Amino acid sequence: MSISLRHKHWLLGALIALAAGQTLAATPSLTLTPWAPKLKLEELSFLPGDLRLGVSPVNGLLLLDDQGAELAHLKGSFSSLDSRADDRRVWVASLDNANQQALVVGLDPAKRTWGTPLHLPARDFAVNGVCLYRDDADNLFVFLVGEEGKGEQWLVGNGAKLNAQAQRVRGLPLPPSAKFCRVDDAAHQLVVNEENVGWWAYPAQAEGDVTRSPVAMREPFGQIKGEAGAVALVPGGIVGLDPKAAQLHLFQQQGERWTVQATLPLSGLKEPENLALRETAKGLQVLIRDDDDGRVYQGDLDWRATPLALPPVLPSVAAQVQSDPVARQGDAADDPAIWVHPQQPSLSRVLGTNKKQGLLVYDLQGKLVQELPVGRLNNVDVRPNFKLGEQTVDLAVASHRDHNSLSLFAIDRRSGELRDIGEVPTPLKDIYGICLFQPASGEIYAIANDKDGTFLQYRLGAPNGKVQGELVRQFKVDSQPEGCVADDQRQRLFLGEEDVGVWAVDARADQPATLASVIKVGGPLHADVEGLALYQSAARDYLVVSSQGNDSYLVLDAEPPFAVRGAFRVGLNADAGIDGASETDGLEVASANLGGPWSKGLLVLQDGRKRMPEQSQNFKFVPWDEVTQTLKLP
Repeated sequence: MSISLRHKHWLLGALIALAAGQTLAATPSLTLTPWAPKLKLEELSFLPGDLRLGVSPVNGLLLLDDQGAELAHLKGSFSSLDSRADDRRVWVASLDNANQQALVVGLDPAKRTWGTPLHLPARDFAVNGVCLYRDDADNLFVFLVGEEGKGEQWLVGNGAKLNAQAQRVRGLPLPPSAKFCRVDDAAHQLVVNEENVGWWAYPAQAEGDVTRSPVAMREPFGQIKGEAGAVALVPGGIVGLDPKAAQLHLFQQQGERWTVQATLPLSGLKEPENLALRETAKGLQVLIRDDDDGRVYQGDLDWRATPLALPPVLPSVAAQVQSDPVARQGDAADDPAIWVHPQQPSLSRVLGTNKKQGLLVYDLQGKLVQELPVGRLNNVDVRPNFKLGEQTVDLAVASHRDHNSLSLFAIDRRSGELRDIGEVPTPLKDIYGICLFQPASGEIYAIANDKDGTFLQYRLGAPNGKVQGELVRQFKVDSQPEGCVADDQRQRLFLGEEDVGVWAVDARADQPATLASVIKVGGPLHADVEGLALYQSAARDYLVVSSQGNDSYLVLDAEPPFAVRGAFRVGLNADAGIDGASETDGLEVASANLGGPWSKGLLVLQDGRKRMPEQSQNFKFVPWDEVTQTLKLP
């Protein structure tokens, strides 16, 4: 009896595992038999209730029973296939060969009827494949895999309906020879093939970063002998087809890596091209099409991946307004502040820093009304009633990274117009964050920090019309801070140490700067800790924190014991054409009634990844009432 090299390696591994006292599962097995031999299909998909979905360049989209009998069809010439099912219908994505457009169409399996297809606009590149993705907010997306590395993500529906029009969310650079893709909705993971290299995993979220991780590579860098072809996903695992070597690879995800569990020969198949599977009580049911004879083969695979422990699903709110994009590309927008008009709240302004340009001023509709190109400003804060010589103005102060100074701006209390009134120098070598503190006595203090953890507190004044700052206190944290916010009523300062957590300290200059922990990184708070803001009302005060590491926002009581009230994300608003917010640096919240959607307050967030369409960064405006209802805040 001869033993193949592959089985020798497996036996050696088994002996090592047994010697170490480990239990090793038997090698998975797969036996394929022809299924519905008369059918000539390009691709198949499993549907609930033991139904099948097939796509044919000649016969269209076909609803089939488990024996291959046709139950319903949508006429046309189609290629590529993916589907998502809910309680009432199935959403199907495919490529319409007649007009070279991707489409999504609804199917009612019970009534055996097709809906009206939603066609995506024709692209300026050839689309090789499509796959669907449904996120935690029940938004439905389709990914397009195109030639020469072109990929796109489109929003096509929400819940039980398709949108009137598809909306392009983002471009996605993909491998140049990609053809197949699939998404694990729960893990928000897109897997794409690169024929001559391997399989890659990408974040699938609309706000996801454009990064990729290798799943498996071709020899000599991995175990793929021929080429990386079609893939199918199960919780915690990937099944990949090598059509050249006629092999099936089974992968288990372990953290951010994938390990091969088994490689199975597809005996009798010459050119296996397409792959579909679904979970069963004993493992997986598999459908594979052999391009050599055009037939579909079916089999049972006695293998299961171990699902990963996934983070909790966070609720989502939507922005009602977004600002005009900043006038610089890249990482430019950073921190907002809200100036409340003392007589007409609807004329209030949102200030935002552009750390490649200066200070920007927006109205409550998000329109840019003023630019002050004074240099690289990082964080900004505002307070009312600053004595500028004989005048009383409202004050905005920003950290100026070109000069390592405090940059001061007077705000006209009637028009909301800003003007530069000077700078206060600091000895900081790399000034970063800033916030203002105004006790009941009325004077205004600026607390600025350095990337080395140093905090300097200045009393600001302008008795003769020229701004000046008196250093009144200095303290330090162990690592890099940025965001801070002062509770003027309780004379408490909250500050964020990016990789550590949030601290509280007495804001008064004549008091010791003793740090008290509010919340540490870990659990609901993910590093980096970025913007901090206070929502203050007659009933309740809340601290809002940008948890940048998982693109979420944390709400805590602003008083000890600083109970966590919940976390949320800002998702897209399809009706308004506004994308979500992610990679957020600064944020601000106001509790004042600013009218319209802001009658119960306004939350403003910097958006680090502007999508739908892709533009330079901007700021998102969220009604605070949406946060209150979503988190059921008391």
